[in-house]
Amino acid sequence: MDQNLICVFCASRDSSDPAFNTAANELGCEIAKSGYGLVYGGGNQGLMGRVARAVHENGGQVLGITPRALTKREGGATYGRTVLVDSMHERKGMMNDNAMSFIALPGGFGTMEELLEITTWSLLSIHSKPVVVLNINGYYDALKDLIDKSVAAGFVLDSNRNIVVFCDTPQEAVAAIAKYQPPDTRYKLTWSIPPQV
Repeated sequence: MDQNLICVFCASRDSSDPAFNTAANELGCEIAKSGYGLVYGGGNQGLMGRVARAVHENGGQVLGITPRALTKREGGATYGRTVLVDSMHERKGMMNDNAMSFIALPGGFGTMEELLEITTWSLLSIHSKPVVVLNINGYYDALKDLIDKSVAAGFVLDSNRNIVVFCDTPQEAVAAIAKYQPPDTRYKLTWSIPPQV
């Protein structure tokens, strides 16, 4: 890769709220104009397609990673390079391997699952990359509240709430990447593959 790639998690369909669609367009422009590229789930549909198109049209590199089973549903890629994989696990692993940071736009179950998994991977020290949530029109306020409840209940250390940074605009989200500091209270685990016997 010749650019630093930001992984964006978001919906593979447009929203009935035009603010979310506009935010996807603006985020793609901001990513490219800030000198970054994009790694995403591939396809040309919904918010995913909007981000990819905006990055591509503004001169940024685009890498889509799509499970073969989803190619009909999420649309054929029309921007940058596409890698077809066999499973969701392979998709998420490759997205992590190619990304230097993560931004989540509004989305549904898939977006939420990807965001929470990559947050957990940071907690487990699988990566130390920025995790940023673009909280357009308060879409993720309930997640902020849930994290607060988890801290209050003793399930999450107070300092580890800062694994995830919440921002209100695409410009703030991209700027947050350079300032990100992973909490020192994350688990300090070493992940290695044992030799095959």
